[in-house]
Amino acid sequence: MLKTNFQTELIPPAPVKRGHTGADVRRVQEWLCLNAPFFPTVALAVKIDNDFGPATEQAVKRFQERVQLSPTGVVTPAVFNRLTRPLSAAFTMAEPQPGQSVRELIVAVAARHRSQFAAELQTSTRTTNLGPWVRSYCEGLEGPDILWCMGFAQAILDQASSAVGRVFTSLMPRSLSCDEVARAGQNSGRLLSSPTVRQNPARVRPGDLFLLRRTVQGKPDWFHTGIITAVGDGVFSTVEGNTNQTGSPNGTAVFARVRNFRQQTLDVFSVEDL
Repeated sequence: MLKTNFQTELIPPAPVKRGHTGADVRRVQEWLCLNAPFFPTVALAVKIDNDFGPATEQAVKRFQERVQLSPTGVVTPAVFNRLTRPLSAAFTMAEPQPGQSVRELIVAVAARHRSQFAAELQTSTRTTNLGPWVRSYCEGLEGPDILWCMGFAQAILDQASSAVGRVFTSLMPRSLSCDEVARAGQNSGRLLSSPTVRQNPARVRPGDLFLLRRTVQGKPDWFHTGIITAVGDGVFSTVEGNTNQTGSPNGTAVFARVRNFRQQTLDVFSVEDL
């Protein structure tokens, strides 16, 4: 794989406990918050402030109890490995089945990431797009300017193609920019324009990328992307990062959505021959 920053996120720190401060504490607090969707009846979410105080200790104990570990309140490497299991599971995939296409792998990998509640973290209304999932998708980068939908999409393509010994950069530049990828698709003939898609949706297949487009000062602006998982009657089923229930291009998590390609301006980047 080309995008390997997730491996850094999985490296456990030395044991962390009450009274400690710093980056290792922050990593523990991030993963306590990110585990909350898996255990909705357990209070795990804490303030991400780099300070291992009584609240963080209590959340750690609750997590340990929930996963049948001794509730010591100390985050050992073994506890950290359990906290980070969602990320590990998302980036670990069984060998492709005989006859399974790259397109099928792309859809399966995208679904696997969604099933692990891949999401960003926020420390305030102005500090968004944070956390280990974002850093894993975006080459270690995070922050309000890191709109991570393309980082997510390329991570999925990378994981699926590498499983069969191929590289996604044979089709597109390695980039976090929807504009850069779309322009490359125009130059290579891989970008199907919205009118083409509406006229002949059969040219679109699962595994392709959709790119939302608008016009800004008379020029095309591609501002959001995701993986197409199915093509229906006027709609695409998708899995996309950095969105939400309303379809925002700067949301909070990975969601499965349905998008109407006859009502929205959706261009499509074909991954044929990957």
